[in-house]
Parts: sequence; structure tokens; C-alpha cells
Amino acid sequence: MSQRPMNSAERRAYNQRRHAEQRQELVADRGPQGIAELWWDQARKVARDRGEEAWADLARTLSNYCQRHSE
Repeated sequence: MSQRPMNSAERRAYNQRRHAEQRQELVADRGPQGIAELWWDQARKVARDRGEEAWADLARTLSNYCQRHSE
């Protein structure tokens, strides 16, 4: 059974997943702080890709988080 080669979009998605997995392994020893930094990077990427509504949602989420943990 022969598998067809990946197109450029599939290859890019595959490489991004691999890179994310490798980064997660590298920061695992830093515990929750390292994982949180990875999520922060991912959140900014998503917001950049999706636009103003995604930035507004991220801002609300961070505002709620800060309010909840500042008391």
C-alpha cells in the first residue's frame, strides 16, 4: 500500500505539530510555568491569525484570570 506525499499545507501542519511536541518535552521539566508559556505563545499565534475578535476574547480571558488570582 503506497502512501501519497503530503502537500505543502499538510507538511506545514505536520511540522508545526512536531515542533510543538518537541517544545512541550523541552519545557516539561519547568512544570506548569513552562507549559503556561507554551500556551501563551499559542494563544498569541491564534489571535494573530484570527484577528480582532480573537484578540478581544484573549483580553477578556486574561482579564478574568488576573481578577480571579489577584484577590
